[in-house]
Amino acid sequence: MQSQPLLDQVAVVTGAAQGLGAAIVRRLADEGAHVVVADLNAEGAQATAAEVAAATGRLTLAVAVDVTQEEQVEALFARTLEQFGRLDLVVANAGIVISGPLTEFDLNRWRKVVDVNLTGYFLCAKHAARIMIEQRRGVILQINSKSGKKGSYKNAAYAASKFGGVGLTQSLALELAEYGIRVNAICPGNLLDSPLWVDSLYSQYAERLGITVEEVRQRYVDQVPMKRGCTYQDVTNVVVFLASDQASYMTGQAINVTGGQEMR
Repeated sequence: MQSQPLLDQVAVVTGAAQGLGAAIVRRLADEGAHVVVADLNAEGAQATAAEVAAATGRLTLAVAVDVTQEEQVEALFARTLEQFGRLDLVVANAGIVISGPLTEFDLNRWRKVVDVNLTGYFLCAKHAARIMIEQRRGVILQINSKSGKKGSYKNAAYAASKFGGVGLTQSLALELAEYGIRVNAICPGNLLDSPLWVDSLYSQYAERLGITVEEVRQRYVDQVPMKRGCTYQDVTNVVVFLASDQASYMTGQAINVTGGQEMR
């Protein structure tokens, strides 16, 4: 049997009801972890938790949480500690994209994107760190984006929130290193088959650019030197590595998973 590098570790994943978050939950469980499935969508979180537990035999717990509300985030980590008695890994995956031209972009939409993508990460890291400092060990990972490294056309709120996430990651890594806590970010390329793209971004970009959904997809594939979109497995491979002891000398990093599209 292949070794499980995260055997019996306890992980919290936000934005975990579907898409990349659900894929991260499944991969962590496959690698031996017990996983808290946290999402605004309570029903979806329950379904993902039940499915992963049945498939892997690992313990799962579904928790409804709005990552922009501190009392809910605090309760999430209190519930995790009560249920499992420890916390080894947090994957701050919850995020949204709202695009649009600067001169027409409503302030409330700007605040919503920054609140979920950056403030939500901060709140999860804050309350996870309180537990991990006591343990003197732990790993905090943010699912960032290639847009955390390079500006995004008519997508300023998202890029700004993700650039902020890289700065927050580096700052937390400096602050928490003395407690044995590592903090890193993962910057995926375009997950072209994910619900975010299929249910939202293709139509947004098609309308904005005046082209078809199929043309939008091909345009984004053509931008990648390796000529394909990013997959869930591409991302979860790096999640597992950074969560494991194999990455014990890595902190404060923002790792690109972009098929060569972003190299800085």
